[in-house]
Amino acid sequence: MRKTVLITGAAGFLGSHLCDKFISEEYRVIAMDNLITGDLKNISHLFQLENFEFYHHDVTKFVHVPGNVDYILHFASPASPIDYLKIPIQTLKVGSLGTHNLLGLAKEKNARILIASTSEVYGDPLIHPQNEEYYGNVNTIGPRGVYDEAKRFQESITMAYHRFHGLETRIARIFNTYGPRMRLNDGRVIPAFIGQALRGENLTVFGDGSQTRSFCYVDDEVEGIYRLLLSDYALPMNIGNPEEITILDFANEIIKLTGTEQKIVFEPLPQDDPLQREPDITKAKQILEWEPKVSRREGMQKTFEYFKNLSKEELFKSEHKDFSKHNRG
Repeated sequence: MRKTVLITGAAGFLGSHLCDKFISEEYRVIAMDNLITGDLKNISHLFQLENFEFYHHDVTKFVHVPGNVDYILHFASPASPIDYLKIPIQTLKVGSLGTHNLLGLAKEKNARILIASTSEVYGDPLIHPQNEEYYGNVNTIGPRGVYDEAKRFQESITMAYHRFHGLETRIARIFNTYGPRMRLNDGRVIPAFIGQALRGENLTVFGDGSQTRSFCYVDDEVEGIYRLLLSDYALPMNIGNPEEITILDFANEIIKLTGTEQKIVFEPLPQDDPLQREPDITKAKQILEWEPKVSRREGMQKTFEYFKNLSKEELFKSEHKDFSKHNRG
């Protein structure tokens, strides 16, 4: 019999690629999303498959799934600053109430659960690169705190279930990931730069551009997450690409990639924006025998081709989702 995996946040960027991965590995996939930031077009190609089903549901409400569930991957959360600054309460709720509900479901089903944490738990780090033993340098009450603290609580309650209930848990600390199906106007660096270039706009760099990021192509990220789920390692693990680049250098790469002649303009650095981001993936290499394989040049070319093929309507539209009904506490 096929094993069954429940994937929350399944209509989002990373969640949809995880659906593809588990379908390709011949799992039965139950996809769940409330579609606040997700989009059904990301998983519409799977709807006709016998071993795929979709639940339109908010995991901050009680979660019930009939039948056997072997694995749960909790990826339901706003992940971009534009989103979690618009829906701060929902962001906190999905990291706390949502995680609690899914841990309870995992306990009921005797399922192994992997939760999607983030490099943002490190805050604006004082060590470089960041390893899993670093506790972070965070601002709990800053504008980014709604996301950072939701993820830090998520890790804490997951480890509590692991230690107190003996639940099989896995924690993936995900660093910047990119690829096809990213939302063009979600505020993250790569779609923001590519969108500006394709629209003929100047590229906006915050601060002086000396801050760094490390970008991992989605296929590599998904493979790392998959291996972590099937491993015996219960503590948090960094999954990302350690190839670091400054934002200014990356903006120039985008201009070269797109063949445009835009200028770079500078804006003030947002509050608590981390100045350095680079994962130490020693544990992933040793325990999972995993490291990224797709070069930034190859990954960015694939990503650019995806965005280049969007319609003009998609390219020029701004984010218009109505978050108001979800922003209640």
